[in-house]
Amino acid sequence: MHDSSSTLTALVGRTIALVGKLEAMNRRAAADLLRQHGATVADRVDASIDTLVVGGDASLSDAAATELLDDELAAAAHTGRLEIWSETRLWERLGLVEPRDQVQQLYTPALLADLLKLPVAIVRRWQRRGLIQPVRQVHRLAYFDYREVATARRLADLLAAGVSPQAIERKLARWRDYLPQVDRPLSQLSIIVEGQDLLLRAGEGLIEAGGQRRFDFQAADAVTQPHTAALATPAAELARRLPFGATPAELIAASEECEDSGALVPAIELCRAALAAKGPDAELCFRLAELLYRVGDRAAARERYYMALEIDEDLVEARANLGCVLMEEGQPELAVAAFQGALDFHPDYADAHYQLARALDDLGRRDEATVHWQAFVGLAPESPWAELAAARLARP
Repeated sequence: MHDSSSTLTALVGRTIALVGKLEAMNRRAAADLLRQHGATVADRVDASIDTLVVGGDASLSDAAATELLDDELAAAAHTGRLEIWSETRLWERLGLVEPRDQVQQLYTPALLADLLKLPVAIVRRWQRRGLIQPVRQVHRLAYFDYREVATARRLADLLAAGVSPQAIERKLARWRDYLPQVDRPLSQLSIIVEGQDLLLRAGEGLIEAGGQRRFDFQAADAVTQPHTAALATPAAELARRLPFGATPAELIAASEECEDSGALVPAIELCRAALAAKGPDAELCFRLAELLYRVGDRAAARERYYMALEIDEDLVEARANLGCVLMEEGQPELAVAAFQGALDFHPDYADAHYQLARALDDLGRRDEATVHWQAFVGLAPESPWAELAAARLARP
């Protein structure tokens, strides 16, 4: 259990209202605990409170729609006099769990991509290839910790240095074979780039990925050339090489290979074929939606996001992405509903708070937007979007 006297002291003198059912304990026990630490627990939500805690079964958007938006409370939230906490944040303040800002900032694929200034498709590729691994998943939404961020930064540096994705993956696989005790070669080893080679600095020498000291790299390249040629195979030819009656797994693998080579149209067709062979599959529909969006077919992407959610309503990232597509299509009211739906399933989904705040601002609903700007800053204070959110909150 975490115990921080400064954190607990911060509760002294607060007037707190609890909204929604708490997941960790009943409301009476939580109220007693708050009173023990010097807080006053209000029986109702009114102008006397300075903190509103939203229970685990309610989203901040639900609270905003019901109890927060009378003029007085909206003004209090806008000025920052009223703070909105998730249940998790309450337990952090009470010292029952480690505060996330003292442990680690977790990044979703979208936040990580923005941090590295890369397309989110690249981050998803790294995850799919096992180069970065989420430390947790909430409703299928991946979260990466600081170690994975460090690995992702190194991968981004290698791409910027001109090393191809295929070369990175091939060399890292060889490093893992050579040094099985090292599970994160990019962050644990001193690896340098020379041309298309990744070399390990060992003392004053350099070691090739297979464990050899530096030697004729043209010979080494010749050994790996067949694999490189396969990766470079034109997408149409790759599709033609698939055996008659290819399995869904084979079709998915071929689609991923096309996507990785930048051939998005064949990747889409192979993904459609995999769906036809496999039947309804939420993850495949989501992936197809992402591909369709990347080729500019927003209408088709929107329908595939809807289909993914019809199959599995728990896919919160599909809800958030659907909202973004609806915003681009000029349908902000529908986008707001999509973002609120994501928060219904995952109240601490920082990306959804951010996108919902932007959508509400676009609709002129600034007081509602402020609630979600505050929630976003509280959930992801170190994110690349936090500065924009803070600037928005600072505006009168």
